[in-house]
Amino acid sequence: MNQHAATQHLFAKDILLDNGWQHDKTLIINNGIIADIIDGKTEPAVVASGPVIPGMVNCHSHAFQRGFAGFSEQGSEGNDSFWTWRKIMYKFVDHISPEQAQVIARQLYIEMLKAGYTRVAEFHYLHHDSEGKPYPELSTMAKAVFKAASESGIGITMLPVLYRFSGFGPLAPTHGQRRFINSVEQFNQLVSDCIEHAKTQSNANVGIAPHSLRAVDLESLQGAVAHLKSLDDKAPVHIHIAEQMQEVNDCLVHYQKRPVQWLLDNIDIDSSWCLIHATHIDDSELKGIVETGAIAGICPTTEANLGDGIFPTVEFLEAGGRLAIGSDSHISVNACEELKLLEYAQRLQKQQRAVLATTATPSVGRCLWQHSTKGGAISTASNTGEIAIGRQADLLVLDQDKLRLYAGGDDYRMDSFIFASASNAVRDVMVLGQWVIQQYQHPAQQQSTDEFAQVIKQLSAGS
Repeated sequence: MNQHAATQHLFAKDILLDNGWQHDKTLIINNGIIADIIDGKTEPAVVASGPVIPGMVNCHSHAFQRGFAGFSEQGSEGNDSFWTWRKIMYKFVDHISPEQAQVIARQLYIEMLKAGYTRVAEFHYLHHDSEGKPYPELSTMAKAVFKAASESGIGITMLPVLYRFSGFGPLAPTHGQRRFINSVEQFNQLVSDCIEHAKTQSNANVGIAPHSLRAVDLESLQGAVAHLKSLDDKAPVHIHIAEQMQEVNDCLVHYQKRPVQWLLDNIDIDSSWCLIHATHIDDSELKGIVETGAIAGICPTTEANLGDGIFPTVEFLEAGGRLAIGSDSHISVNACEELKLLEYAQRLQKQQRAVLATTATPSVGRCLWQHSTKGGAISTASNTGEIAIGRQADLLVLDQDKLRLYAGGDDYRMDSFIFASASNAVRDVMVLGQWVIQQYQHPAQQQSTDEFAQVIKQLSAGS
C-alpha cells in the first residue's frame, strides 16, 4: 500500500464525533493522526462524498478460517455442535502453508476493509508446519499474516496464541492440534519475535491470547502474561472463555468453579483483557467482568453459526460493561451484520424492540456503533475508536446515494445504515490517513480474489 500523505484536509458535511453528528467540519490529518477538527471547509480540503463515521475494530479473528467458510454446513442428523465443527476445521487446517495462509489472510482483510473494519485483532494459533514441527523461524506463520495486513492496509493487533493442552486435566494435545502447540518458553520467544517484527511494520502492535482455560493451566497462563507485560505493560490479553456449556461443565468438574469466576479469582484481570464470547456467565461473573474493566468480545454471527448461545448483552451494558465485536470464524465478514444480530438476539430473547438503545442515545445503530468502536480500541490497545483530535484517522465514508433511499437525518442515519440498507454502504475507507478503499474498490482486490480462489481449490482437493 502507498504511504499516507504527510498532511491532508478532509471536509465532511456530516460527521459522527463522540458527542453526536456534527456538520461542515474539516479534519486536519498529519502523518495519519487527526491534528485538528475545524469549522467550515478549508481551501485544500478533499470533500468526503458522504457521511463520515469511525472505522470499526474487529476484536476477534482467526484469519485461516476464512478459507473454511462454507465447508461445515452439511449437518449430522441433528447432532452437530461446536465440537463436531471443530473436527472438520482441524482436518481443513492440516496442510495450509505460510504462503497459503498469507493469501487467505490478505483476502479476508480486504473483505474486512470493504465491510467497515479498519483494524483487526488476529487470534493467531496456526504456528507450526504440517507435522507439528516449529519452522526454523518461529514467527514464520505470524509474519505471513503481518504481511497480509500490510498488503491490505488494515491495522493489526497480533495475538499469538498459547495452546498447550486438549482439555482440563491437563489432557495431552490431539493430533489435530499439533500445529498449535508450544511450551511456555517457546511461546514467549515467539511473542518477543512478533513484537520486534511489529516495530518494522506501520500500524501494528502485539498482545497475547492464552487460548482458553482448557488449553492452558495456571502456571503457563501466569508465565505468558508475565513475559508480555515485562515487554509492554499495556499490551492486550485475549482469551476464549465460557463459549460452550460443555466447557463450563468441564471447568466445574476440574476447578469446582465456572470459567470466568476461576479467571477472576486467580488472575489479575484489568482493562487490558478481552474475554472472548463469555457466553455462559452468571450474575456474579457478569458483575466481576464489569468491575475489572475487561472488554467482552462478542462475535454474534459465529456464535449463532456454532450454536453457542446468547451473551447477556442488556444486563452487561446496564451494569456498565464494555464490549467489542468480532467476526471470529468469518462465516460472515460484515460489521453491520454483527451489530444487527447482536441487537436482534436480544429482541428475540426479551420479546422487545430497540433493546440496546439508551435514553442519551435513542438510535440503536449509533449507540451500538460508537460503543463497539470504543470497546474495540481498548481491546487492541490502539489509538482508534473515535474521530477525535489525537486519534488515528481511521474512518469510513458512507454512500449517500444508497442511504437516501432510507430514513435519513441525524436521528436515523446509523439505523438505516445498519438495519435497513440492502447492500454495503461503505464507499470509502481510510486507515491511518491512507485511503485503502475508494468507491468500493481495493487496488489489489482482483489479484487477491484470483489467488484466494486458487488456494481454496488446492485445499479442497487435499481435504
